Amino acid sequence: MLGSSTFKNMQRRHTTLREKGRRQAIRGPAYMFNEKGTSLTAEEERFLDSAEYGNIPVVRKMLEESKTLNFNCVDYMGQNALQLAVGNEHLEVTELLLKKENLARVGDALLLAISKGYVRIVEAILNHPAFAQGQRLTLSPLEQELRDDDFYAYDEDGTRFSHDITPIILAAHCQEYEIVHILLLKGARIERPHDYFCKCTECTEKQRKDSFSHSRSRMNAYKGLASAAYLSLSSEDPVLTALELSNELARLANIETEFKLGRTLRSPFMKFVAHAVSFTIFLGLLVVNASDRFEGVKTLPNETFTDYPKQIFRVKTTQFSWTEMLIMKWVLGMIWSECKEIWEEGPREYVLHLWNLLDFGMLSIFVASFTARFMAFLKASEAQLYVDRHVQDNTLHNVSLPPEVAYFTYARDKWWPSDPQIISEGLYAIAVVLSFSRIAYILPANESFGPLQISLGRTVKDIFKFMVIFIMVFVAFMIGMFNLYSYYRGAKYNPAFTTVEESFKTLFWSIFGLSEVISVVLKYDHKFIENIGYVLYGVYNVTMVVVLLNMLIAMINNSYQEIEEDADVEWKFARAKLWLSYFDEGRTLPAPFNLVPSPKSFYYLMMRIKMCLIKLCKSKAKSCENDLEMGMLNSKFKKTRYQAGMRNSENLTANNTFSKPTRYQKIMKRLIKRYVLKAQVDRENDEVNEGELKEIKQDISSLRYELLEEKSQATGELADLIQQLSEKFGKNLNKDHLRVNKGKDI
Repeated sequence: MLGSSTFKNMQRRHTTLREKGRRQAIRGPAYMFNEKGTSLTAEEERFLDSAEYGNIPVVRKMLEESKTLNFNCVDYMGQNALQLAVGNEHLEVTELLLKKENLARVGDALLLAISKGYVRIVEAILNHPAFAQGQRLTLSPLEQELRDDDFYAYDEDGTRFSHDITPIILAAHCQEYEIVHILLLKGARIERPHDYFCKCTECTEKQRKDSFSHSRSRMNAYKGLASAAYLSLSSEDPVLTALELSNELARLANIETEFKLGRTLRSPFMKFVAHAVSFTIFLGLLVVNASDRFEGVKTLPNETFTDYPKQIFRVKTTQFSWTEMLIMKWVLGMIWSECKEIWEEGPREYVLHLWNLLDFGMLSIFVASFTARFMAFLKASEAQLYVDRHVQDNTLHNVSLPPEVAYFTYARDKWWPSDPQIISEGLYAIAVVLSFSRIAYILPANESFGPLQISLGRTVKDIFKFMVIFIMVFVAFMIGMFNLYSYYRGAKYNPAFTTVEESFKTLFWSIFGLSEVISVVLKYDHKFIENIGYVLYGVYNVTMVVVLLNMLIAMINNSYQEIEEDADVEWKFARAKLWLSYFDEGRTLPAPFNLVPSPKSFYYLMMRIKMCLIKLCKSKAKSCENDLEMGMLNSKFKKTRYQAGMRNSENLTANNTFSKPTRYQKIMKRLIKRYVLKAQVDRENDEVNEGELKEIKQDISSLRYELLEEKSQATGELADLIQQLSEKFGKNLNKDHLRVNKGKDI
């Protein structure tokens, strides 16, 4: 009794701290990895802790004596006791757990043992009754989803191992010769993938459901077949098998090259290249459109020219050239692409990206420019039509025309400020500037220009912060100088500060040193006003040029240095974001080729028309079917609720109700789980000495528990022996005492 109580106290003292840490972890992020989000009892926490650290006596005792223990419980990472024992290479604990019936995640434990190269544990798991027929060794986790068990449950989301990985494929990938040999003796084999053009039901369904997973399963199978471990152990002639496999892979490579041109064009990289080349051609057209004016125009603003005497001058100037027609086609193609993007992403998601706003503004200005130009052309055409109908002379020099017609014969210097052609030219200039600034969008694809573009983009925030102070100071001096000199219009050597517009121009250009001191000098002898002007103008220049501009330079330099430290990481994220924008299905052809309807578009149109006709013809039948389906769903829902209630009643946490995780929660669960696993693997790989020390500590801990168990048993045996001896000596003493009493009586 003394030895047993001492042993229990030691176990409790050694596990208290670890249980506290585990309990906090489980009740914290457990819901991220366990969909049910159940918390563990103290007994389950102690059981998982003992399995992880190799405490054989406690594990054996709890498995044998506890009636409330759920040995399939999982920790915050979703791992049960078997996985924890296998992951820490505790063979004895693994063997104890494998003796239990209805043990879950045996397949996950086998894959984990294979990946770590634990041969003895692999042998122990393969002796489990689940592998008696050998069928489990040939089926992947994805193929065993139809089975109603938890043989593969930890990697249901494919976090650690791909769904198509079988034990023999994983062993071949890891080049584990001994494990491959054991699995081959058990009857496991790597099945060759079907022919590339196979149209069987299985291949067609996999290709339709998830083409990426189907291609990945083929690659994993070929990788396993090409493994040196599998080739050398499974083939009678490994060299011949390797040559045959090489020929087959070369043939598949040729098939991909010859028959997948369309898929290549739809690849993200090719789509990026196509769109980049298209936009480069668009910029080239903008340059070519202005090339005829590089050396200056031949016609001065006060001159006119026409092709024939009766032609209206504005008809000549408002006509669209061939380059402008091509530019309009490119603009229409880009507008169509933006419309499709808004339709697919939604207006709210579309406006969240600043590049989309830039595109929208650029295209809107182009449309406004061409619209104004077209309106001017229509008005000029109407004037030309009037001349052709009513003017009989061969020339317009001596002809009296109505004002609305004569206006279109004037030279540029007589045009109205609000003339549509002038507005069109101004908007076109702004659109050209925005078009060339759009080049910055593709700069993250380049290793040299990408970090620079990101750094410059981040400094824009500092510029906006500076602009707040700048505008406050600028407006203050602009209004102050205007109030000082507004009464002296015509009494100064220049019109500076006499109007708000002149005040703005003078102060703005003084930042760049383009304003003169004479701007504050008066023609009259009003020295007080003039001296105040000198002081305010000097303070403004000192404040803006010396203080604020240098402060802006310091802010930009500081931000640039901070960003430059992480520029490589920032650039890689920006490049990945750029690539992801081309991963979406559709938008394969760039502008203006996207305006041409593709065969796929006609196919989708016909399918939509067909679906509409089917819905129209079967509307009544559909309503009846919907009523029937609603009744079935209600009954099914009741049945589901009943089954869920039965499962919850069997669970230790029956009082909790849980909703089905959303798609976002599932994605976050996978991301965090992958990150934690990646961190654990990196720590094991990078710190080899620490990993070895950890294994030694675990072995020592396991040995300590075994010694404590033996000591406890020895203490109990010694206590029993002492008790037996004391009982025997007590009987002898009683006999001697009786003899002495009899002697005294005699």
